[in-house]
This record gives sequence, C-alpha cells and structure tokens, in this order.
Amino acid sequence: MIRNNFDIDISSVKTPCFITDERLLKRNGEILRYVQQETGCKILLAQKAFSMFRTYPLLREYLAGTTASGLYEARLGCEEFGGEVHIFSPAFTKEDMPEICRISDHIVFNTLSQWQQHKETVKKSGRNISCGVRINPEYAEVETDIYNPCIAGSRMGTRAESFTDELFEGLEGIHFHTMCEQNSDVLERTLPHVIEKFDHYLKKCKWINFDGGHHITRDDYDVEKLISCIKMMQERYGTQIYLEPGEAIALNAGFLVTTVLDFVDNGMPAAILDASAACHMPDVLEMPYRPHIIGSGEAGEKKYTYRLGGNTCLAGDILGDYSFDEPLKAGDKLILCDMAIYSMVKTNTFNGMPLPDIALHKEDGTIEVIRHFTYEDFKCRLS
Repeated sequence: MIRNNFDIDISSVKTPCFITDERLLKRNGEILRYVQQETGCKILLAQKAFSMFRTYPLLREYLAGTTASGLYEARLGCEEFGGEVHIFSPAFTKEDMPEICRISDHIVFNTLSQWQQHKETVKKSGRNISCGVRINPEYAEVETDIYNPCIAGSRMGTRAESFTDELFEGLEGIHFHTMCEQNSDVLERTLPHVIEKFDHYLKKCKWINFDGGHHITRDDYDVEKLISCIKMMQERYGTQIYLEPGEAIALNAGFLVTTVLDFVDNGMPAAILDASAACHMPDVLEMPYRPHIIGSGEAGEKKYTYRLGGNTCLAGDILGDYSFDEPLKAGDKLILCDMAIYSMVKTNTFNGMPLPDIALHKEDGTIEVIRHFTYEDFKCRLS
C-alpha cells in the first residue's frame, strides 16, 4: 500500500524519527481479529519484527499473546504484553532454560535432540508448558535465499526422516515456518507437503503452528483463503491452530522521517540524509528492499532524480534512486513508508550514528516521543 495522503504533522518532529500510527495498527488489528473470530485460531505478535512495547496495550485487544526468538524477547512479551508467551530458538542453552520455563507457555524446539536435552528441565519446572518441534517440510516458495528456511542445508527445522515415535513422545505440537511476505495461496500449496510428510505426527498434536510470513493485512491478501486453510487443518486434525505474523501486525503502520543534509554530484545528484540504511533500516540492504517515500517516484519518473544515501562511511549505505517533482533542498524532510517492521528491532550504532527517536502518532492527532536516544546509548554497548 503506497500512501501519498500522509496526514501526520511532522513540522516539529526532530529527525531521524520512527513514527508508528495508532490508527493503522488498529486497522491491522481488526483484520487479524476477524480471522480469529471466523476460525478460532490464535494469532500472536512475532516480536522479532515489531517490539514497540508502548503499543502492546493496544495490540492486546486483538492478539492472543506474543512469540519470541530468545529469552529476552520472551521476557519482554511476558512483562509488557501478557497473554500467551511462545518461544522458538534454533538452540536453547542449559543456562537459559530454567528462566525460559518460568515465563513461557509454549516452547518450540528446533530438533528432537534439543527436546531430549531439555525435557527434564521442562518437566521439573512445575508449570504446564506445552512443547513442540519445528519441522522442515522441504518445501518453500521464498525467492531470497537468506530468508528461505527450507533451502538446502538449512539449519531450521527437522525433516521427517529424523522423526520416531519414541523421540516425539511428550511433544504436543508441530511448528513450521516456510513463508516470507507471501499470500495465502502459498500456504495453500504448502500444506499438502506438510501433511504428506508429517501426517502421522500431526494426528498426535494438540496444536499446529503456521508461524509467520503471512501478509494478512496487505491490501491484496486473500483472507478468505487463509480462513479456508485453517479450517481444513482444524477439521483434519482437531487441533488448535496458531499463527505468528510479525510484519502483518504493523504492516504499513509506521514511517521514518529523515532530513536532507547536503548534496554531492559524482556523475549524478546524491542527497545525504540524517538517516542510514545500514544503521536504521538494514533490510534495505539485506532483503534488498526499496522503501516508498511520500511524493516520490522511480528514478527518471519525475523531473528531479537523486540517489539517497545515509550519513555513514559505508560506501553502500544507499536507500536507492528516487525522483521528485521539485528539486530537493537541505532541510527538506522525507517520509519513508512501512518503517515499523524490521527497523526499530534492527537498528545499530555503526559509526556512532545516533539512533532515531521512537514516536507514536495518536488517534487525537498528537505525536508522543516515546524514546530519545543519546550518546550514552551508544557508549553503553561498548567497553
């Protein structure tokens, strides 16, 4: 969804600044609530994508809980969100497991050997923790290898050939994650592979977790097909279905406001910003991903084209080439879209770059700066 009708007053915003819009979070929440009401599934916030805990009271109205990729995220979900706390990690340490058991309701192990290693700690915790294992159905339609959990040689999940009834004993669920920013037709094509390889164990389960990668709140997403997929698995196995989207929770609900600092021309005009792709939005370089900027076009589409780059020494700290109707000037503010997800959670202070402020645009039109970072935030990460 490209927004050119941006209606937030940024005149007083100190940049760089992440702004999350309460109204757009609620829009996403209503869609996710509908899916849960229609199916009885439970949807969790995957904090690896969006951990702005100031919004957790709002999101709590729509979601069943949180999921974590490690102990610290699990603690954040437990302390700030409430509801169910789920956790998955490629491997858990013996030192972390007692604390994980204290705060988690579901623990998903990456391998059956991890379950064997930690199951006594789980049993001795005194809590009713439901444990499961992540499977690798050896099928995915993810085009970018770095995000494909089923690529050859993947370290994610256990293949069917490694399962035995003895090793599976005591587990109550199966978890699979095969998608990335995709529509429900991909899930529809994935489920037959899951069923073919793991039907025997799925019949033993109390729950099945479809994990994330479902772009449920995207404008062109087929929600009814997702509902059909969930109901099919419920009817076949009689289990509770979980989904763990991260992006869908805050998709298109956040922005990064940045200021143009200066210009240089080494063959084409380049504008230097006070925000950095490398430091503030690494997915731009890793995915790669080209964020939309309000009022901009592709290179050459509008009259004035610029290469936009960050204020670090990394030569490749480039957002991309953008065009504008009017020439940019030092002091102009640019608004980057879809910057709530995989941005705040991935920021870093390479080069001593200041971290962007984190702000919330409220329904009454006011902007509340939730967090302002200083030199001490940079220094405290070093020794």
